Amino acid sequence: MRFASLGSGSRGNALVVEADADGSKTRVLLDCGFGPRELALRLARLGLAPEDLDAVLVTHEHSDHSAGVMKCARRHHLQVFLSHGTLASLPNDRGEPPQLNVIDSHKIFAIGALEIRPYPVPHDAREPVQFVFSDGRHDLGVLTDTGGATPHIVAMLDGCDALVLECNHDSAMLAKGSYPYHLKQRIAGRFGHLDNQAAAGLLAALDRSKLQHVVAAHLSEQNNTPQLARCALAGVLGCDMEWVGIASQDEGFVWRELI
Repeated sequence: MRFASLGSGSRGNALVVEADADGSKTRVLLDCGFGPRELALRLARLGLAPEDLDAVLVTHEHSDHSAGVMKCARRHHLQVFLSHGTLASLPNDRGEPPQLNVIDSHKIFAIGALEIRPYPVPHDAREPVQFVFSDGRHDLGVLTDTGGATPHIVAMLDGCDALVLECNHDSAMLAKGSYPYHLKQRIAGRFGHLDNQAAAGLLAALDRSKLQHVVAAHLSEQNNTPQLARCALAGVLGCDMEWVGIASQDEGFVWRELI
């Protein structure tokens, strides 16, 4: 199994997960905050085209995660998997919808060679979910857009081989920054986003014995820096700061493989 980011942040998010079974590849896109043209350009950097994808999974309805979902799915005949709340909260979109699959945030499902384990998270959306992906040998846990780490989140991410983990903001930078008070309260609230230290605290609570990759994701361009996010996570891992990956807004990150 391998995975790569097309971009991560408030201007658009998308993550590709690929698994291989008996020579047949399954590729899914987690979120699609980019339009069809931008999606194709970003996929090309990974050696892929939109036609190489099998499905799109949607974590929640916020536009940086969902803006391109329906257009891209219709154009490239992709299945879409999302919760009932997310589907109900998406803006009306003209044209025939693609094949929609409404998921239960507590029920495992499969797409080709991938087993997918959704789980609910506290965020200011209608019915947000995050996901753990498995090819039967390795587990990739993804967590962005959550206001805190619940016991269920810890249980879902425990013992994963790779983690893509939200490090949205540095608390001091957010407090001193130019955002209006109500927005600061939303971001730092229990249904907002994980700060660096909260992400580090979650990481510390997990079984990390099998970790091959840890990537900090969904960094605020105004209220965080890659160095601060890396420092927080590396402090828990006891590793060199550069070992911790960064999912950037413009570049995402290139393929990372689980072996």
